[in-house]
Amino acid sequence: MVLKAKLGIAPIAWSNDDLPQLGGETSLATCLFESHLAGFQGVETGGKFPKTSEELKPTLKYFQLELVSGWYSGTLLDNSLNEEISRSLPQMQLFRDCGAACLVYGETAGTIQNRQNVPLAERRRLSDAEISEYGDKLSRFAAFCKDFGVPLAFHHHMGTAIEDEQDIDRLMAATSKDVGLLFDTGHLVFAGVDPVRVLEKHGDRIIHVHTKDVRSDVLNGIDRHKDSFLDAVLKGVYTVPGDGSIDFTAVINKLAAIGYQGWFVVEAEQDPAKAPPLEYARLGYNTLCKALSAAGYRYTEGDI
Repeated sequence: MVLKAKLGIAPIAWSNDDLPQLGGETSLATCLFESHLAGFQGVETGGKFPKTSEELKPTLKYFQLELVSGWYSGTLLDNSLNEEISRSLPQMQLFRDCGAACLVYGETAGTIQNRQNVPLAERRRLSDAEISEYGDKLSRFAAFCKDFGVPLAFHHHMGTAIEDEQDIDRLMAATSKDVGLLFDTGHLVFAGVDPVRVLEKHGDRIIHVHTKDVRSDVLNGIDRHKDSFLDAVLKGVYTVPGDGSIDFTAVINKLAAIGYQGWFVVEAEQDPAKAPPLEYARLGYNTLCKALSAAGYRYTEGDI
Protein backbone atom coordinates (compact mmCIF):
# COMPACT_ATOMS: atom_id res chain seq x y z
CA MET A 1 0.00 0.00 0.00
CA VAL A 2 1.31 3.43 -0.98
CA LEU A 3 0.66 6.00 1.72
CA LYS A 4 -0.40 9.47 0.64
CA ALA A 5 0.70 12.70 2.31
CA LYS A 6 0.08 16.38 1.83
CA LEU A 7 2.20 19.12 3.40
CA GLY A 8 0.66 22.19 4.96
CA ILE A 9 1.70 25.00 7.27
CA ALA A 10 0.04 27.18 9.88
CA PRO A 11 0.34 31.00 9.71
CA ILE A 12 1.44 31.32 13.34
CA ALA A 13 5.13 31.57 12.39
CA TRP A 14 4.33 34.80 10.54
CA SER A 15 1.67 36.27 12.83
CA ASN A 16 0.60 35.15 16.31
CA ASP A 17 -3.02 35.95 17.18
CA ASP A 18 -2.42 35.59 20.94
CA LEU A 19 0.80 37.64 20.91
CA PRO A 20 0.26 40.49 18.41
CA GLN A 21 3.79 41.73 19.05
CA LEU A 22 4.97 38.65 17.15
CA GLY A 23 4.38 39.47 13.52
CA GLY A 24 1.34 41.65 14.03
CA GLU A 25 2.48 43.88 11.19
CA THR A 26 3.00 41.01 8.73
CA SER A 27 0.40 40.85 5.98
CA LEU A 28 -1.60 37.77 5.04
CA ALA A 29 -0.23 38.10 1.50
CA THR A 30 3.34 37.73 2.79
CA CYS A 31 2.36 34.63 4.76
CA LEU A 32 0.63 32.97 1.83
CA PHE A 33 3.30 33.89 -0.72
CA GLU A 34 6.09 32.53 1.47
CA SER A 35 4.09 29.40 2.35
CA HIS A 36 3.81 28.54 -1.33
CA LEU A 37 7.42 29.55 -1.98
CA ALA A 38 8.59 27.13 0.74
CA GLY A 39 6.84 24.29 -1.09
CA PHE A 40 3.67 23.77 0.92
CA GLN A 41 0.42 22.67 -0.71
CA GLY A 42 -1.90 24.17 1.86
CA VAL A 43 -2.37 26.41 4.87
CA GLU A 44 -4.42 26.49 8.02
CA THR A 45 -6.39 29.61 8.88
CA GLY A 46 -5.53 32.39 11.30
CA GLY A 47 -6.96 35.67 12.49
CA LYS A 48 -6.04 37.61 9.34
CA PHE A 49 -7.78 35.20 6.96
CA PRO A 50 -11.07 36.16 5.25
CA LYS A 51 -14.14 34.75 6.98
CA THR A 52 -16.24 34.06 3.88
CA SER A 53 -15.65 31.58 1.07
CA GLU A 54 -16.31 34.33 -1.48
CA GLU A 55 -13.14 36.04 -0.24
CA LEU A 56 -11.05 33.10 0.92
CA LYS A 57 -11.32 30.79 -2.09
CA PRO A 58 -9.93 33.26 -4.66
CA THR A 59 -7.25 34.38 -2.20
CA LEU A 60 -5.97 30.84 -1.74
CA LYS A 61 -6.26 30.11 -5.47
CA TYR A 62 -4.15 33.16 -6.26
CA PHE A 63 -1.35 31.85 -4.06
CA GLN A 64 -1.84 28.25 -5.31
CA LEU A 65 -2.72 26.90 -1.88
CA GLU A 66 -5.46 24.68 -0.46
CA LEU A 67 -7.29 25.20 2.81
CA VAL A 68 -6.05 22.49 5.18
CA SER A 69 -8.07 23.25 8.29
CA GLY A 70 -7.96 25.74 11.13
CA TRP A 71 -8.42 26.30 14.84
CA TYR A 72 -11.89 26.51 16.35
CA SER A 73 -12.19 27.82 19.92
CA GLY A 74 -14.68 25.37 21.37
CA THR A 75 -16.54 25.99 24.63
CA LEU A 76 -18.50 22.76 25.07
CA LEU A 77 -17.20 22.33 28.62
CA ASP A 78 -19.35 25.26 29.72
CA ASN A 79 -21.77 25.48 26.80
CA SER A 80 -24.79 23.53 25.62
CA LEU A 81 -24.60 21.39 22.49
CA ASN A 82 -27.17 23.47 20.62
CA GLU A 83 -25.42 26.73 21.48
CA GLU A 84 -22.06 25.28 20.33
CA ILE A 85 -23.51 24.09 17.04
CA SER A 86 -25.00 27.53 16.45
CA ARG A 87 -21.75 29.42 17.15
CA SER A 88 -19.71 27.00 15.04
CA LEU A 89 -21.85 27.22 11.92
CA PRO A 90 -20.11 30.17 10.19
CA GLN A 91 -16.71 28.48 10.46
CA MET A 92 -18.11 25.08 9.56
CA GLN A 93 -19.76 26.56 6.46
CA LEU A 94 -16.53 28.30 5.46
CA PHE A 95 -14.50 25.13 5.88
CA ARG A 96 -16.97 22.96 3.96
CA ASP A 97 -17.19 25.45 1.12
CA CYS A 98 -13.40 25.66 0.90
CA GLY A 99 -12.76 21.93 1.15
CA ALA A 100 -11.02 21.80 4.54
CA ALA A 101 -10.04 18.33 5.73
CA CYS A 102 -11.30 18.83 9.28
CA LEU A 103 -12.11 21.27 12.06
CA VAL A 104 -9.31 21.67 14.59
CA TYR A 105 -11.28 21.74 17.84
CA GLY A 106 -9.48 23.22 20.83
CA GLU A 107 -11.34 23.37 24.15
CA THR A 108 -11.02 26.96 25.34
CA ALA A 109 -13.51 27.01 28.22
CA GLY A 110 -11.35 28.01 31.17
CA THR A 111 -8.17 27.91 29.10
CA ILE A 112 -5.02 29.72 30.18
CA GLN A 113 -3.18 29.23 26.88
CA ASN A 114 -3.77 32.88 25.97
CA ARG A 115 -3.28 34.38 29.46
CA GLN A 116 0.29 35.46 30.01
CA ASN A 117 -0.27 36.21 33.69
CA VAL A 118 -1.36 32.66 34.59
CA PRO A 119 1.28 29.94 35.05
CA LEU A 120 0.98 26.56 33.37
CA ALA A 121 0.43 24.74 36.68
CA GLU A 122 -2.89 26.52 37.16
CA ARG A 123 -4.61 25.08 34.10
CA ARG A 124 -8.10 23.62 34.38
CA ARG A 125 -8.32 19.95 35.34
CA LEU A 126 -11.35 17.69 34.99
CA SER A 127 -12.72 14.99 37.28
CA ASP A 128 -13.76 11.63 35.85
CA ALA A 129 -17.40 12.70 36.10
CA GLU A 130 -16.68 15.93 34.22
CA ILE A 131 -14.78 14.01 31.52
CA SER A 132 -17.73 11.64 31.12
CA GLU A 133 -20.25 14.47 30.71
CA TYR A 134 -17.91 16.38 28.42
CA GLY A 135 -17.21 13.28 26.33
CA ASP A 136 -20.90 12.79 25.71
CA LYS A 137 -21.39 16.38 24.50
CA LEU A 138 -18.22 16.26 22.41
CA SER A 139 -19.31 13.01 20.76
CA ARG A 140 -22.64 14.53 19.78
CA PHE A 141 -20.96 17.67 18.47
CA ALA A 142 -18.50 15.53 16.48
CA ALA A 143 -21.43 13.61 14.96
CA PHE A 144 -22.85 16.95 13.82
CA CYS A 145 -19.48 17.90 12.32
CA LYS A 146 -19.23 14.57 10.49
CA ASP A 147 -22.72 14.92 9.05
CA PHE A 148 -21.94 18.50 8.03
CA GLY A 149 -18.91 17.26 6.06
CA VAL A 150 -16.11 18.65 8.24
CA PRO A 151 -14.83 15.98 10.68
CA LEU A 152 -13.71 17.06 14.14
CA ALA A 153 -10.03 16.71 15.07
CA PHE A 154 -9.58 17.31 18.80
CA HIS A 155 -6.44 19.30 19.62
CA HIS A 156 -4.82 18.47 22.97
CA HIS A 157 -3.06 21.71 23.91
CA MET A 158 -0.87 23.13 26.67
CA GLY A 159 -2.80 25.31 29.10
CA THR A 160 -6.15 23.66 28.41
CA ALA A 161 -8.22 21.04 30.23
CA ILE A 162 -6.96 18.34 27.82
CA GLU A 163 -3.19 18.61 27.95
CA ASP A 164 -1.33 15.47 29.04
CA GLU A 165 -1.42 11.73 28.38
CA GLN A 166 -3.93 10.94 31.11
CA ASP A 167 -6.25 13.65 29.79
CA ILE A 168 -6.02 12.24 26.26
CA ASP A 169 -6.54 8.65 27.44
CA ARG A 170 -9.63 9.59 29.42
CA LEU A 171 -11.07 11.70 26.62
CA MET A 172 -10.61 8.99 24.01
CA ALA A 173 -12.27 6.48 26.35
CA ALA A 174 -15.21 8.83 26.97
CA THR A 175 -15.91 9.71 23.32
CA SER A 176 -17.19 8.00 20.21
CA LYS A 177 -15.13 7.26 17.12
CA ASP A 178 -16.59 10.41 15.57
CA VAL A 179 -14.18 12.39 17.77
CA GLY A 180 -10.95 12.33 15.80
CA LEU A 181 -7.64 13.12 17.46
CA LEU A 182 -5.22 15.75 16.29
CA PHE A 183 -1.69 14.50 16.97
CA ASP A 184 0.64 17.39 17.86
CA THR A 185 4.25 16.41 18.54
CA GLY A 186 5.24 19.69 20.18
CA HIS A 187 2.37 19.85 22.63
CA LEU A 188 2.86 16.20 23.59
CA VAL A 189 6.56 16.61 24.34
CA PHE A 190 5.92 19.85 26.24
CA ALA A 191 3.35 17.93 28.34
CA GLY A 192 5.93 15.25 29.11
CA VAL A 193 4.40 12.67 26.78
CA ASP A 194 6.16 10.25 24.43
CA PRO A 195 4.52 10.88 21.02
CA VAL A 196 5.15 7.34 19.81
CA ARG A 197 3.30 5.94 22.84
CA VAL A 198 0.25 8.04 21.96
CA LEU A 199 0.39 6.66 18.43
CA GLU A 200 0.51 3.12 19.79
CA LYS A 201 -2.54 3.70 21.98
CA HIS A 202 -4.70 5.98 19.87
CA GLY A 203 -3.43 5.63 16.30
CA ASP A 204 -6.86 4.62 15.02
CA ARG A 205 -8.34 7.95 16.19
CA ILE A 206 -5.76 10.24 14.56
CA ILE A 207 -7.11 12.20 11.59
CA HIS A 208 -4.77 15.20 11.52
CA VAL A 209 -1.09 15.82 12.33
CA HIS A 210 0.76 18.93 13.53
CA THR A 211 4.55 18.71 13.43
CA LYS A 212 6.07 21.07 15.96
CA ASP A 213 9.59 20.62 17.29
CA VAL A 214 10.76 21.53 20.79
CA ARG A 215 13.98 23.14 21.97
CA SER A 216 14.78 20.89 24.92
CA ASP A 217 17.12 23.38 26.57
CA VAL A 218 14.32 25.96 26.70
CA LEU A 219 11.75 23.40 27.82
CA ASN A 220 13.97 22.24 30.66
CA GLY A 221 14.22 25.81 31.91
CA ILE A 222 10.46 26.40 32.10
CA ASP A 223 9.06 26.81 35.62
CA ARG A 224 5.45 25.66 35.32
CA HIS A 225 4.56 27.36 38.61
CA LYS A 226 5.77 30.73 37.34
CA ASP A 227 5.81 30.63 33.54
CA SER A 228 2.69 30.80 31.38
CA PHE A 229 2.30 29.08 28.03
CA LEU A 230 2.86 32.40 26.27
CA ASP A 231 6.00 32.98 28.36
CA ALA A 232 7.31 29.66 27.06
CA VAL A 233 6.51 30.68 23.48
CA LEU A 234 8.36 33.96 23.92
CA LYS A 235 11.36 32.08 25.33
CA GLY A 236 11.44 30.00 22.14
CA VAL A 237 10.25 26.60 23.34
CA TYR A 238 8.83 25.73 19.92
CA THR A 239 10.47 25.52 16.52
CA VAL A 240 10.03 23.68 13.22
CA PRO A 241 10.97 20.05 12.52
CA GLY A 242 14.71 19.74 12.16
CA ASP A 243 15.59 22.49 14.62
CA GLY A 244 14.76 20.81 17.92
CA SER A 245 14.99 17.58 19.86
CA ILE A 246 12.10 15.49 18.46
CA ASP A 247 12.97 12.47 16.32
CA PHE A 248 10.61 12.98 13.40
CA THR A 249 11.94 9.95 11.58
CA ALA A 250 10.69 7.72 14.41
CA VAL A 251 7.37 9.57 14.63
CA ILE A 252 6.65 9.42 10.90
CA ASN A 253 7.74 5.80 10.66
CA LYS A 254 5.18 5.00 13.36
CA LEU A 255 2.49 7.02 11.58
CA ALA A 256 3.26 5.01 8.45
CA ALA A 257 3.06 1.76 10.41
CA ILE A 258 -0.45 2.56 11.63
CA GLY A 259 -1.48 3.61 8.12
CA TYR A 260 -2.05 7.33 8.65
CA GLN A 261 -2.70 9.25 5.45
CA GLY A 262 -3.47 12.94 5.18
CA TRP A 263 -2.06 16.33 6.03
CA PHE A 264 1.21 16.90 7.86
CA VAL A 265 1.18 20.51 9.08
CA VAL A 266 4.22 22.48 10.19
CA GLU A 267 3.19 24.69 13.09
CA ALA A 268 5.61 26.49 15.36
CA GLU A 269 4.87 29.56 17.44
CA GLN A 270 8.01 31.67 17.16
CA ASP A 271 9.17 35.27 17.09
CA PRO A 272 9.55 36.07 13.38
CA ALA A 273 12.24 38.63 14.21
CA LYS A 274 14.39 35.83 15.65
CA ALA A 275 13.22 32.99 13.40
CA PRO A 276 12.61 34.31 9.84
CA PRO A 277 9.41 32.52 8.76
CA LEU A 278 10.42 31.62 5.21
CA GLU A 279 13.78 30.24 6.30
CA TYR A 280 12.22 28.11 9.03
CA ALA A 281 9.31 27.06 6.81
CA ARG A 282 11.79 25.67 4.32
CA LEU A 283 13.68 23.85 7.06
CA GLY A 284 10.48 22.27 8.33
CA TYR A 285 9.38 21.33 4.82
CA ASN A 286 12.69 19.74 3.92
CA THR A 287 12.88 17.81 7.20
CA LEU A 288 9.37 16.41 6.71
CA CYS A 289 9.96 15.57 3.05
CA LYS A 290 13.03 13.54 3.91
CA ALA A 291 11.30 11.62 6.71
CA LEU A 292 8.10 11.07 4.73
CA SER A 293 9.94 9.79 1.67
CA ALA A 294 12.03 7.42 3.79
CA ALA A 295 8.83 6.06 5.39
CA GLY A 296 7.26 5.34 2.01
CA TYR A 297 4.86 8.25 1.68
CA ARG A 298 3.97 9.73 -1.68
CA TYR A 299 2.92 13.36 -2.04
CA THR A 300 -0.42 13.84 -3.68
CA GLU A 301 -2.74 16.57 -4.94
CA GLY A 302 -6.49 16.59 -4.53
CA ASP A 303 -8.39 14.51 -2.00
CA ILE A 304 -6.74 11.73 0.00
